[in-house]
Amino acid sequence: MSPPHHSMDNLRIYRIDAFTTERGHGNAAGVVSNAHGLDEAQMQAIAAELGHSETAFVLPARDASHDVHIRFFTPITEVPVCGHATVAAHYALALEGGAMGVRRQLTGAGVQVVETRYVEDDFAIRIRQSPPTFAKPLAPDMVLELLAALCLEPSDLDLRCPPQFVSTGHGKLMVAIRRRERLRAMEPDLAHLVELGSRVGTNGYFVFTLDTHEGEDALSHGRMFAPAIGVDEDPVTGNANGPLGAYLVRHGLLEAVDGVARFRGRQQAGNGRRGYVDVSVQVEGGEPVAVTIEGRAVLADHSERPR
Repeated sequence: MSPPHHSMDNLRIYRIDAFTTERGHGNAAGVVSNAHGLDEAQMQAIAAELGHSETAFVLPARDASHDVHIRFFTPITEVPVCGHATVAAHYALALEGGAMGVRRQLTGAGVQVVETRYVEDDFAIRIRQSPPTFAKPLAPDMVLELLAALCLEPSDLDLRCPPQFVSTGHGKLMVAIRRRERLRAMEPDLAHLVELGSRVGTNGYFVFTLDTHEGEDALSHGRMFAPAIGVDEDPVTGNANGPLGAYLVRHGLLEAVDGVARFRGRQQAGNGRRGYVDVSVQVEGGEPVAVTIEGRAVLADHSERPR
């Protein structure tokens, strides 16, 4: 489980499969665990070279409000925060012997509390996301255009769930459909999704279903598309499943027990990569007020290079 011995001077670069316990599944993220001294252009160039949906760059804290500063880049742009790359970054730090327990990480979405703990002789990463925020549900004419871009029919929609943008730091447009078979068969018009994004207020589209089989461990299955930021399809998405928890509570589809609603969200991309996110939603007065996600991870690769 431990990575190779480190040189003090070299950049330490990891590929971590996050939100899974199976190598080759989950969501692959790059991590540069000692990115101090890199400028924005260098970070963007490394993220483009690595080619993962996101790469996390771990930097020293800027002040006493946090313990670590992390920046996240897709192959083409910086994003404020990323769930699976956060899991990957803290998993890499744990492999390097970083302390268990709580760290406060500064991101473009503010300061988040991240807890690293031992589970089954490995590490699990728990992230307290930003408080949930909700846009108004999409107007009917925009819903029709959204369905056209997703190559879905109005009859595919789950009418309990209006298409709506929800954020816990880096939000997604929630789109519920009735059948898992339809979810698996989707082939969206990615160019149309890019063009539509500015008008519906999102770069990310999370299509999900509550169509599950008896006895399985998940409440939901989803797919997430974000071609505008260079991610045609994201295999497993913390910043989609976390907001989904708040959304399901808001619409009465996820019940709280002793003030907390919990579920597992599973995701599988068209290329077959799969994984899961465990979500907890703190509920007060029937409303979601805080969201925590937890993920496991696997070391896929480690290398070093001169600065």
